[in-house]
Amino acid sequence: MKQIMILTAAVLLLLPLYANAQPEVPIEEWTGKTILLVGAHPDDDAGRHGTLAMLQENGNDVYIMLLTNGNVGTRDRKMTRQRLEKIRRHEQLNAMNHIGLPAENYINLGYTDGMVEFADKEELVKRMVWWYRKLQPDVLIAFEPGYRYQRWHKADHRAAAYLAVDAARAAEWHLIFPEHLHQEGLEPVRINEYMFWGSEGNNMTVDISDYREQKIQSRMAYLSQFSETGRSNYPGNSEDYFMTLDDLPAEERRAYMDRFRNSTGDTESFRYYRGAPDGVGSGPALGQREY
Repeated sequence: MKQIMILTAAVLLLLPLYANAQPEVPIEEWTGKTILLVGAHPDDDAGRHGTLAMLQENGNDVYIMLLTNGNVGTRDRKMTRQRLEKIRRHEQLNAMNHIGLPAENYINLGYTDGMVEFADKEELVKRMVWWYRKLQPDVLIAFEPGYRYQRWHKADHRAAAYLAVDAARAAEWHLIFPEHLHQEGLEPVRINEYMFWGSEGNNMTVDISDYREQKIQSRMAYLSQFSETGRSNYPGNSEDYFMTLDDLPAEERRAYMDRFRNSTGDTESFRYYRGAPDGVGSGPALGQREY
């Protein structure tokens, strides 16, 4: 009996913390918010396109910031970095169009694919902070940096996971990069809501069934990355030629379309966190602190 009473008391004490792990307003009802997704490469955002489409349609301003231009991800020995950069930008804007995001909501910092960890971190964070302060986002969506452990990601993803939160912390303090305020008229921003993907601590499931078709179409836009032909033998020689589904051999095209229809579900999952950026690694629900 005593053990039951202790367990009951512990649950009652922890309930407020678990409640704090959910948005005060369900995400399906969000409107008027500014949402910023930070990733490493064109296509990193693709798995979240259902949620982004819903948020945009519901009257939120959704922006995508990617750190690299994706100019390395190919097995085509004829491809150049310059041409691949153009292709990846075209694919990203095409995908965003399918989910209702305008081209002006795309921010690319232009770093070389695979080299983010070797970039000047202060300069990179400074550039990210500039955009955070300019956009004043209410919600940051990013790779899971890990909670109570260090989350493993491949190189650029690993860097993007940590940099997204590092920049959020820096953006709120006026004495960090003060020239943004004094020379450009920007203001600090406190980002108090976070949604992380790729987490084992997911605590938010978003119903995207109404946006599933848009997500399928947007995911299929990344032909240079997700199709065998695009990845290994990108068609055409012109710098300004961008392949379409019609460039795939008939059998590959059918398999490509079936793959995305079969792999795109009706939900997307995140770890939601509300509180100071300092505490994003303290757990999916416990240890969060608010401003």
